[in-house]
Amino acid sequence: MADLSYLEWPFFEPRHRELAVALDAWAGVHAGAAHGPDVDAECRALVRALGRDGWLRHAVAGAAHGGMGEVIDTRAVCLIRETLARHSGLADFAFAMQGLGSGAISLHGTPAQRDRYLAPVAAGEAIAAFALSEPDAGSDVAAMACAARAEGDDYVLDGEKTWISNGGIADFYVVFARTGEAPGARGITAFIVDADAPGLEIAERIEVIAPHPLARLRFDACRVPASRRLGAAGEGFKVAMRTLDVFRTSVAAAALGFARRALDEALARATTRRMFGGVLADFQLTQSKLARMATAIDGAALLTYRAAWQRDRGGRVTREAAMAKMTATENAQRVIDDAVQLFGGLGVVSGQPVERLYRDIRALRIYEGATEVQQLIIARELLRPAEA
Repeated sequence: MADLSYLEWPFFEPRHRELAVALDAWAGVHAGAAHGPDVDAECRALVRALGRDGWLRHAVAGAAHGGMGEVIDTRAVCLIRETLARHSGLADFAFAMQGLGSGAISLHGTPAQRDRYLAPVAAGEAIAAFALSEPDAGSDVAAMACAARAEGDDYVLDGEKTWISNGGIADFYVVFARTGEAPGARGITAFIVDADAPGLEIAERIEVIAPHPLARLRFDACRVPASRRLGAAGEGFKVAMRTLDVFRTSVAAAALGFARRALDEALARATTRRMFGGVLADFQLTQSKLARMATAIDGAALLTYRAAWQRDRGGRVTREAAMAKMTATENAQRVIDDAVQLFGGLGVVSGQPVERLYRDIRALRIYEGATEVQQLIIARELLRPAEA
């Protein structure tokens, strides 16, 4: 059983503690760490299991649509992601994408849109995806080229999206396209596009170092009913940023899960690896490394759950979420690297837990705002009062 003493911190309520303990037990049975040869099938199976046993209810808002509550509980989402990540990177991915992929519908969907899409997501019966990035528009969303034009009762989409998680297995995509109401980020609109919509194709499946479903999408005169527009025309950037604000802190939580697993593996290795008449943990260099690892994890956890607690209280958390994501992902990278070093040659053997963690963590420093973008956000928030 992992060390869950941090659950006694004042950020959490009894229900959060109960949730973390129950999910830890569930994940030990249902969230295997090793990926099989068919990652798509494994991801679908994880979504079904997470939905069947009620965990995905935390990923959507609205009790009438299968959600756990009327609003998303950020602390619960963070605890779920941390716990799943400690057991399996793919299980964390499966949960996170159900939330991110449907988050814009939870926040901005019409009653009809929520009725159609959210309940199947919460039940694990439909897979969601979030399609924002493009070949030349990642961090710079204003450079988006995918366009949508109004035509009768429809919109017609043309262009590409890439790095789309769940691409190829999703049942629907929340897609952001330029509609031209204003220049830059103010002329973007969000749409729900069903996977079988004419004119939408999977242009390429993308393989990455931590296997999960990923694809490049192509839209060629793809017709989408105007009733599938999310929010007002020209407000897609706000829709995207509000969605990311909900889930950005949970990226930090996933990084915590990876880092905690790495520390657990390192402690087990250090206390059992025989060396020079003792064990690896007897050496001061090892003790120093373990101390740095534990301190880095606690520091990141405090920032992560401060941001989650503050958001659940209704506070603005732009700066706090950026601090949490930057610190947790960067610290986790260092912790996992230290764990690999403690394992020596065994640490780079394919299939070893620390080797998988080494591959799992790297993308978290990039997606949903790279570390460099988080630094800009933090600085902007610090400078705002001075400039005013």
